[in-house]
Amino acid sequence: MRERFRAVFKKVMEYIVIILMISLALMVIVAVVYRKMGMSLSWYDEVAEVMLAWLTYYASALAALTRGHIGFNGLINALKPSLRVPVLLLGEALVISFFILLAWVGWQVLLVLEGDTLISLTWVPNRLTHSVIPIGAVLFVISQLLSFPELWRQAKSKKGITGHDDVEIPEEAQQNLTGEARP
Repeated sequence: MRERFRAVFKKVMEYIVIILMISLALMVIVAVVYRKMGMSLSWYDEVAEVMLAWLTYYASALAALTRGHIGFNGLINALKPSLRVPVLLLGEALVISFFILLAWVGWQVLLVLEGDTLISLTWVPNRLTHSVIPIGAVLFVISQLLSFPELWRQAKSKKGITGHDDVEIPEEAQQNLTGEARP
């Protein structure tokens, strides 16, 4: 059931990111064409900034789901297997704590923004544009939690954590970290 939810969640996040990317690209192209014709769009800059922020938050959550962010797998893998899991748990706890704090602060920002609107499009509330902060943070936490079981399994294995940032650790460095030669 968890894997099915993860797959559906991933698809939804991919669609959101793709839609945001295409929308932002089209908006930039339209704005350039209008500007070349001497008819700049007054709202373009403000809306493009908001869309870029949305794209960043949603894409970050998608990257967390696939563990596509910068990581230190080589450092964790260099540790003795008995130390990998505690270090992994500490790292996950710090990341999740940060994003829970970000969600809470983002919610507080929304409360402060009550009644404010965009400057160029006064009918668009700032609460809507800034809602991406708590929503993106919650999505990031969900992504971390959904991808954690596989990371946990890998950390407990002899091979260690595999991923996009796999780096061979020189034998000498391996011996310094663990006190033993790597197999």
